Amino acid sequence: MPSATARESIERLSRVVPDFPSPGITFRDLTPVFADGPALRAVTDALVEPFVGEFDVIAGVEARGFVLAASAAYATGHGVVMIRKPGKLPRAVLSEDYDLEYGSTTLEVHPDELDRGSRVLLVDDVLATGGTLAASCSLIERSGWIVAGISVVLEISSLAGKARLPGRLVHSLVTL
Repeated sequence: MPSATARESIERLSRVVPDFPSPGITFRDLTPVFADGPALRAVTDALVEPFVGEFDVIAGVEARGFVLAASAAYATGHGVVMIRKPGKLPRAVLSEDYDLEYGSTTLEVHPDELDRGSRVLLVDDVLATGGTLAASCSLIERSGWIVAGISVVLEISSLAGKARLPGRLVHSLVTL
């Protein structure tokens, strides 16, 4: 259960943006949470708390997941693996295509970043349709690593994203 401070900060600071990034999509903007130091600390602590001792590294999904992964890695003394949009990583990559709520895209990772069997905590800002996190889990496992858990700030339950993550331990700070 996330701290009341984390939940209250998310509810107080996040914003609803209609028709972004395309008409008919309601975007949940968490950047005001990131801009508030005490809120970011509370959210960071709440994201990692259920998984303490269960992971070796934290993976963040581009772009807002990078903020959360870096904050969580600093707080716990772990490293960060970046799961990126195509063409952003300089060495050999594994790629995974997937569908979004508002289109399709690809994610990439350096598969040689970690030792095989490394336990990865995957963090991101929002769990919506589950496509991004499912693709990220696939990249983690294809790299020979283990998904220790998934932690998100906000879950939009009406989009049924957890259904695309069967058997995964998913921790959501706020569920709408």
